[in-house]
Amino acid sequence: MASESDVIVIGAGAAGLAAAKELSRLGLTYTLVEGSHRIGGRAYSEEIAPGVWFDLGCSWLVGDAINPFVAIADKLGIELCQDKSHLFKEENHRFQRNGEPLNDNQRAACLRFYSDTYQAISAAAKKGEDVAVSDVVDLDNEFAPPLLCGIATSWGKDIDLVSTADFASSTGELGFQALHGYGTLVAAWGADIAVLLNTRVERIDWSGHGVKVTTPKGTIEGRTALSTVSTGILASGDILFSPGLPDWKMEAIHNLPMGTENKMGVHFDADVFGEDGRGHFSTWNDDGNAAKVDVSVMGLNTAVVFVGGRHGVWLEKQGQQACHDFAVDRVADIFGHDIRKHVDRSIVTAWSTEPWTRGSWACALPGQASQRANLQRPVDERLFFAGEATVYGGQGTCDGAYQSGAQAAQEIASQLLAR
Repeated sequence: MASESDVIVIGAGAAGLAAAKELSRLGLTYTLVEGSHRIGGRAYSEEIAPGVWFDLGCSWLVGDAINPFVAIADKLGIELCQDKSHLFKEENHRFQRNGEPLNDNQRAACLRFYSDTYQAISAAAKKGEDVAVSDVVDLDNEFAPPLLCGIATSWGKDIDLVSTADFASSTGELGFQALHGYGTLVAAWGADIAVLLNTRVERIDWSGHGVKVTTPKGTIEGRTALSTVSTGILASGDILFSPGLPDWKMEAIHNLPMGTENKMGVHFDADVFGEDGRGHFSTWNDDGNAAKVDVSVMGLNTAVVFVGGRHGVWLEKQGQQACHDFAVDRVADIFGHDIRKHVDRSIVTAWSTEPWTRGSWACALPGQASQRANLQRPVDERLFFAGEATVYGGQGTCDGAYQSGAQAAQEIASQLLAR
């Protein structure tokens, strides 16, 4: 194990990997440690069938050409599906209620409700009213259920726990996908980076002139440390800081709690969707069951069912079989019960109990959107912080994490090289 570096980078997700690459480019040494057995963090893909990949974490590349992973994919020869991005735009979104698609008048009314809600959220944010989204939504509208479900999956929290200012600053788009998985793309990009895997950080001692990071494999010394771990890990106390982090930093951490979006990927042994059935759906029943469903626009025989917020956490606690059954039921709501005989296998996530993140992404509580800046702010010019939770506009995204890691590396370099 390396004994001394300019920077000890903690966490080998997109932010940590981007920081390592940028530090190397700037001529600084680093030691990158990762508690789990792999790189990529919340960008992670698994094969659900031979040659068919399912993204357990981030799925969509947002920002089109400005997303750094677009150029990375092109350089690596990894296929993206940019030509299918229009199918994820709101005007092409499909709504299914009680097993039937909305008629033209219902669809128009539903889209008006969505537009009015987004305008109300934006208006509150512009007036400096960082309130809960629930304060500006007409909850009695007949089309509130799919909107509430959509926000819970997009933010990982229900609308009473989502900040209007945070919502208004976000990208608000899905983008497009990678044929073999976003996680596979990130793993290929980071494959040339030296990482100490299975190296969990237990303690960060910044009481002296530098920083000492204690792991089960020994202690690493550095001039500075860059934490890219989630607010879920920082809030849990899994990493002991000595001395403790200042109150303003802990306030930022606790006011940016992790939300949960769980995903259930279902693979079928035949094309049960048809050419016209592929796209992005919101489906809900009057019995309270609601979900978003992504039916592969890339021609794969897969559907991904999304649930978030309290329902996502509750369903996770029911176990994998309950998640599988829920997912198949929601696909059947759209395509009919005959699809059940073609179900091959499924993969389900459990992000709220994932030990390396304790959630999907950070969601600012109402009134607390400004805490992202405090989370990013260094402590004593030795402890630096990066990751999607520190970003405005790109929060909750892989490219936002990337940008934060590169930016943190540049900030560290400007300080270290000036000494």
